[in-house]
Amino acid sequence: MTFIRFEKVTFGYTDVLFKDVTLNISGTDRIGIVGNNGSGKSTLLKCIAGLINPEEGNINRPKGLKFGFIEQEIPTKLLPMNLYDAMMDAIPPDEKLHSAWRVDLTLDTFKATRDLRQKSIKELSGGWQRLALIARIVLTNPDVLLLDEPTNHMDVTKILVLEQWLNEQVYNIPLITISHDRNFLENCTSKTLFLRGTTLREYNYPYSHARTLLMEDDQALATRRNKELKEMNRLKRSAHELRQIGVNNYSDAALKKSIQIAKRAEGLENRLITIHVEEKRNIKLSNSGILSKRLILLENINISAPDGTHLFHIQQLDIKEGERLMILGPNGCGKSQFLYFLQKAILDKDNRRLQGVSITPTVKLGYVDQHLSHLPLQKTLREYFEYTFSLNEQKITQILITAGFPIVSHHTKLCKLSHGQRARVAFLMLHLLQPNLYIMDEPTNHLDIAGQEQLEAEILEQAATSVFVSHDRVFSQNIGTKFYQIKKQQLIELKAYN
Repeated sequence: MTFIRFEKVTFGYTDVLFKDVTLNISGTDRIGIVGNNGSGKSTLLKCIAGLINPEEGNINRPKGLKFGFIEQEIPTKLLPMNLYDAMMDAIPPDEKLHSAWRVDLTLDTFKATRDLRQKSIKELSGGWQRLALIARIVLTNPDVLLLDEPTNHMDVTKILVLEQWLNEQVYNIPLITISHDRNFLENCTSKTLFLRGTTLREYNYPYSHARTLLMEDDQALATRRNKELKEMNRLKRSAHELRQIGVNNYSDAALKKSIQIAKRAEGLENRLITIHVEEKRNIKLSNSGILSKRLILLENINISAPDGTHLFHIQQLDIKEGERLMILGPNGCGKSQFLYFLQKAILDKDNRRLQGVSITPTVKLGYVDQHLSHLPLQKTLREYFEYTFSLNEQKITQILITAGFPIVSHHTKLCKLSHGQRARVAFLMLHLLQPNLYIMDEPTNHLDIAGQEQLEAEILEQAATSVFVSHDRVFSQNIGTKFYQIKKQQLIELKAYN
């Protein structure tokens, strides 16, 4: 049964994000919204919830419908609370006495230990904080659950817990989610909405099947458009030939026929199908190559946190040319610290041998951290590439436009760019550096699905030796050639990625 209906809805402040959207949402829907960064996904979610109104059209929803929006920032009052109390805080006061069991059941499903339940929210990892915020929303008894990138900051274990919880305990609440996590969409949704250009395409299937159907429909529309173009051009040629005959032979019949055919051609042109054309690939990497079978050898290494706390031990790790290592493990186990250790070892030539690290002298590093903190946020796009690579103005303009940055954005400071745009800057920097070793911490963060696939294609094409940390299961499976897990404070090699 339909309980939210869009009728020819259009929205856009300056540029139209979506136009003439007609959509029915039922009480049993589990919807995934997919689209490139900036396509209007979050705006569509806010329109559904009534937080913003459309420019045109109507959105009909039952009076008093309660939407559950995940909080993007942790409320200050929650930070000192322990996990259990923060969850209890979400239950309405008059229900706390007989609904406390819901908190216990949720935390049991999350496999939260007794000690973890007593930790303050500010002490928890980003993944646990995210889970707590989502659970708090559900505990308020919403009629519709709206999740914008719910798997952000979660490791694979927590993503699996979230999926199980949504499918087994929250199955009776309609779910509408924006996500770039392809596995999450596959496992938790049954309907997919694609936002492309200003149009919305709807398929009553999870992401992978829906995308296959979308591509088939695109091909059918392209074939139909080509057929119509051929017919339109044929009519235009016929009209032109008849007009020439009419003029040369003073034939009113030929001129009249020419006008009729020209009108048919014009009508066909006005009705031509518009097809979506994907943007050109704007993530490009490079590989300067290396004449060495072994790039890095680590022996008897201890990885520690910044405060000196021991995280895990590496007995021996041999990184060879062409290998792509995936480092797996829960939040807080030391994955990012390991990548930072490798970066420091490569840059600090004097101390690395004393630490049990052997690195081929010809290694040229390309490094990206998950927060893109290596980018100078106060520089403009033009200033950054001019300063870093000493490029002339014409060359900078060319590479930025090729990477998808229009001229009007070239004097924009990096801090003013979206996280997706900053990620494109980081990958463009790597392309110009031409490294032969990539070290990337959560490289798919901030990338939409199209960007993830572009990055995967480039990594495979360049075949550079790489070390990755990623919680994106599809990315890890598509890219990794070797998999290592941090478990019980040891780095162990896995036979396969599960």
